[in-house]
Amino acid sequence: MDLQPLLSPLPDGDCLALLQGAAAPLLDWYDQNRRPLPWRLEPTPYRVWISEIMLQQTRVAAVLPYFHRFLEALPDIPSLAAADPELLLKLWEGLGYYSRARNLQACAKVCMQQHGGQLPGDYRALLELPGIGPYTAGAIASIAFGLPVPAVDGNVHRVFARLLSAEGDIATPAVKKALFDLAAQAVPSDRPGDFNQAIMDLGATVCLPNALPLCASCPLRECCQALARETRHRLPNKAAKKARRVEKKTVVLAITSQGVLLHKRPDSGLLAGLWEFLLLDGHLTAAQRGQALAERGIPAGRARRLGQAKHIFTHVEWRMEGVALYCPPFPPPDGCRFASLKEVRQTYSLPGALRAYTDLLEELL
Repeated sequence: MDLQPLLSPLPDGDCLALLQGAAAPLLDWYDQNRRPLPWRLEPTPYRVWISEIMLQQTRVAAVLPYFHRFLEALPDIPSLAAADPELLLKLWEGLGYYSRARNLQACAKVCMQQHGGQLPGDYRALLELPGIGPYTAGAIASIAFGLPVPAVDGNVHRVFARLLSAEGDIATPAVKKALFDLAAQAVPSDRPGDFNQAIMDLGATVCLPNALPLCASCPLRECCQALARETRHRLPNKAAKKARRVEKKTVVLAITSQGVLLHKRPDSGLLAGLWEFLLLDGHLTAAQRGQALAERGIPAGRARRLGQAKHIFTHVEWRMEGVALYCPPFPPPDGCRFASLKEVRQTYSLPGALRAYTDLLEELL
């Protein structure tokens, strides 16, 4: 194992010994402090898989209601594989990163075809499934199947970097590989799932991201090199993200006696396959907006300003200005359809990016 990319002040063998020695106090702490999450109370492979996919880029508190609703509607792999894609996206509405939902169904279909309707209890077989990468495969394999494999995510990178007082950039492939190799040797064979979840909980509640860790509450404070060397305030090192691209949008809620006009986004790209209100590029004047809508076959109408809203994606930020446009009846353009308030709530999946305007529909319709 070559830890040179980590730039740790400890010799390689000492790094591994430190992490292996941390298992016992970490598991003792976890037994007393674990979060009572529903997928932990019943850690079947399906429940663990769904929870881990939902938790990607999403806080636990936000996931909980989605998890319960999803499992009630689609309780197993056969029901997920056979689900109407519109229902799937509706169940996912507001969680973001919608490709996760589509990959869930693609994975379920492969499991039906190749694994008897079950997730395989093998790390490498899990890696071959759509939407399952090394971390998710490790989480399912260790938590649901008890296999001694690591589940290395941002929490592990942060906790290990501080424990070792490692100076390397944790966003680089070399450092990530070094940390994965360490984790693979440090995970205990008797409680691999609990070990991986203990690090998750420690990172979420004690060894905090973007803040000073709560070292007084940490079960690993006696062996933590960042605490001993007084480097905890600046670790882990991670290169700054590139600035997000800002896009200005005009959101038009075209309303007639038929309902509000919805447009379906393309099947690939940002928010693929979701329904949206009319989305025009730029902050348009009334004249510019009228011309853009006329080109789409949408007649003029009485306009009502709905104010501004902002939504931040990973690499882009939408700055929106909204307007409700009350029009006489007209045929919906290609790729569009009218929807009632009930249909918007129960049938069509709209992105959370437009929630500021979706929330106004009851008042507007």
